[in-house]
Amino acid sequence: MKIMTFNTQHCLNYLERRIDFDIMARAITDCGADIVGLNEMLNDRPGTEYSAQVAELAARTGLKHHYFAEAIKTGGIPYGNGFLSRWPIASAETVMIPDPAVRGYDGYYETRCLLKARLACGLTVLVTHFGLNPDEQKNAANTVLQHLQPEKCILMGDFNVQPEDAVLQPIRARMKDTAVRFAAPLQSFPSDAPDRKIDYIFVSPDIEVLQADIPPIVASDHRPHTAEIAVPGI
Repeated sequence: MKIMTFNTQHCLNYLERRIDFDIMARAITDCGADIVGLNEMLNDRPGTEYSAQVAELAARTGLKHHYFAEAIKTGGIPYGNGFLSRWPIASAETVMIPDPAVRGYDGYYETRCLLKARLACGLTVLVTHFGLNPDEQKNAANTVLQHLQPEKCILMGDFNVQPEDAVLQPIRARMKDTAVRFAAPLQSFPSDAPDRKIDYIFVSPDIEVLQADIPPIVASDHRPHTAEIAVPGI
């Protein structure tokens, strides 16, 4: 199966600076994704231009099974992570990431969440978006570690840290980074001239990683990250 993580920046066309479902859906279908983790998605709010973006992409890509996980409201509009799947979703939940008790940095803080979906085929899929500050990132990593499964588990999203960051080490101790299958080092942000890798797909040890890529697609401000995997029994 082909899996994909994609921070869409609420479906904002990076070059044209407008909401553009077509370019986001095309990025997903061009990559041939069966399962997609989405970051920075908006849900619907009556009286505005914002529709239910996860549902909109589900309809346009044919990945009809979907779930939206709200982290916050921005301007009254629900905002968070999303998930698309070719396989039915047996259950899904939104797990809130605790905010730091005391803000230890001067940067921008934002409440985040972890989307946790269990598919009818037996996979557990976790989609997350880490904060920008180290204390937020530590809380996010701890939350992820509490929900990882030893088998048939995928973790993906925008982690806002580069590969050598220590916050990833406990995750690496339990999961495989699909980037080991890159033909050469690849970056994911910003999409038009990427100079860093902050988007990841991790899989449990039982899953075989056949191929991985960050294709040169300029749709959002992030490039999508894909991986082709083989899951025992699926």
